[in-house]
Amino acid sequence: MLDHWPIRYKLCIGTLLLLAIVALLSISGFWGGYQYRQLARSISHRAAELPKIGELAHHIEGMRFVVSQGLILPYLPGVVGSESLPLEFRFHLNEAIGSLRAYQELARAVDDFGGPIGDRAHEADMLTGIAESLDRISIADSSAEWHLRRQAHLEGLAPEVERIHESTTKLLAEMYSRMRDLQSVVRIEYRTFIVLAWGSSIAGVVLLALLVHAFHAWVFRPLKVLINGSRRVASGDFAYRIPASTRDEMAELAHALNAMTDRFVQIRDDLNRQVRERTKEVVRGEQLASVGFLAAGVAHEINNPLASIAWSAEGLESRLDELLDDETAGSESGRVALQYVRRIQDEAFRCKEITEGLLDFSRLGHSERRPVDLRDIVEAVVDIVQHVGGNKNKTIERDCEASVVASVNAQEMKQVVLNLLTNALDSVDAGGRVEVRVQRRGDQAVLMVRDHGCGMTDEVKQHLFEPFFTRRRDGQGTGLGLSITYRIIQDHGGAISARSDGPGHGSEFQVSLPLVQYEAKSERRLQAA
Repeated sequence: MLDHWPIRYKLCIGTLLLLAIVALLSISGFWGGYQYRQLARSISHRAAELPKIGELAHHIEGMRFVVSQGLILPYLPGVVGSESLPLEFRFHLNEAIGSLRAYQELARAVDDFGGPIGDRAHEADMLTGIAESLDRISIADSSAEWHLRRQAHLEGLAPEVERIHESTTKLLAEMYSRMRDLQSVVRIEYRTFIVLAWGSSIAGVVLLALLVHAFHAWVFRPLKVLINGSRRVASGDFAYRIPASTRDEMAELAHALNAMTDRFVQIRDDLNRQVRERTKEVVRGEQLASVGFLAAGVAHEINNPLASIAWSAEGLESRLDELLDDETAGSESGRVALQYVRRIQDEAFRCKEITEGLLDFSRLGHSERRPVDLRDIVEAVVDIVQHVGGNKNKTIERDCEASVVASVNAQEMKQVVLNLLTNALDSVDAGGRVEVRVQRRGDQAVLMVRDHGCGMTDEVKQHLFEPFFTRRRDGQGTGLGLSITYRIIQDHGGAISARSDGPGHGSEFQVSLPLVQYEAKSERRLQAA
């Protein structure tokens, strides 16, 4: 669900989980510390209250003792100590009131602070009752009552003092009982703290495990996949693509690395293709150079014997015509002899054409070049080839722009166009069609010859520009035409390429040459000249 979230959001979630762990453990620790502090302060306050309750009980016991003494001893002025009873009673009464007030102040402080030691509502009611009884006793007590009606006065004070004594005794007993119950209160407190501590620890461990799992799934595992995939690609496995299990920045990085690998593979394949092409060009250049060197030496050596053979065959044919009369010449032997002589002449002249082609091939090199309109060259060659006997039933379609000027040797370019057109026309049947197009393409002049004939196989395309390689349908040709064409185009700084979809789908040859741009004024000046 969170796979498509950015990493910064995932880091924020991880930070929040970490803060939750710290907050949970901190709250647990602080709560336990404050509970312990509150318990200690509550015990301290109770310990301070015990002496006040003891003083209150002591003085109330003193008041009870004075009242009981006054009731037991008859009023006799001569009795020693009887005059001190009122003073002693008032002393204990005032001290009891003071102790009660001090205890009430401590009780209010404990109520404001709070604490775990029991409910103080009943204790407060008892303290209120004791305070009211002490107030009534304080109001009712006077010196006159002690002197005039001591017996009746003491009998009236005795029940109130007994009630105060009982309340104080109960209060003291209840306080000691609460102190005894403190053990169970403390046990509940520390058990609660232990449960809270364990719960906080378990929750913290669970949150920490969740945080570790989330970071492993969101960061560490995708990063490991990226590292392993990068190492695999770096080791040479360029077909491997790094899988993207998320949709965050890690996935973007994986896609970027995959795109970089694809681009690298494309560049590598393109460079390998260029190396293969350049290697073929070097090998082809060496072959052409070897053929040129061979042609220069062999053509001269072969031309003279071929010329002798041709002349001898012509002389033999003339002598046969003179020696044989019409009757003998019409015989079967005479016709066979003349046929053999003419075949010798034809093959001799064919060999002579081959040697002339070799000589032309060997003479290729740096030639004089000048700006020439390729359209004019194409028009001139088309006018020549379309009237040849075998090409009369074939159509040549021309599509030439107004002016496409390139710096070339006109005669050599005519030879190039002638070779391409001848091959195209030979590959189509009667009624076939050949297209010739001359156009501009950027800074290049492009000559394209397309036919709809027999097409080419991959083997033919691979060896197309090699010397002496031919697959003509009529079995004729020397296999030097396209080699000469390729060398001429290379010498002119251009390029030639061949394309065919296979046998029966025709072929297309495309020649590119550097274009010469002319201003209109210069072009008009050349035309006027």
